[in-house]
Amino acid sequence: MRTRGDVQANVKSTALALFGWRHNITCMKRMFVSSGIVIASVASLMLILADVAPAQVKFTPPGASPLVPPPPPPPPPPKIEVPKIPQMDQVPRQSYQVAPRPSFSDRVSTCLDEAAASGLGPAEREVYARACANTR
Repeated sequence: MRTRGDVQANVKSTALALFGWRHNITCMKRMFVSSGIVIASVASLMLILADVAPAQVKFTPPGASPLVPPPPPPPPPPKIEVPKIPQMDQVPRQSYQVAPRPSFSDRVSTCLDEAAASGLGPAEREVYARACANTR
């Protein structure tokens, strides 16, 4: 009757004899180095594909152009002007211009609004609007 240790020893020796494996440390070193190179190249390939994949898969809504226009140029820098410093011996010039008079229809509308706000009836609003629009 065979023991478990005999079966394992027989399987090991048969596998070594079939595949020609030897207990040679240089072969193990080569295999370790080559597997490291393969793993590093696969990892770098995955990183490259991970960077490229999102750029290739773009969702464009229906009716939109797949080409994206370039961003607009940056706005020009603000123009900074130094204010004019008033002189002590000069009288400041100020131009006083009278505001332009509103049109007749604008004056009538304003007067009708004022009459309605003060609670006048329709006939009283008409009289008030005529007098008010002509005096303004």
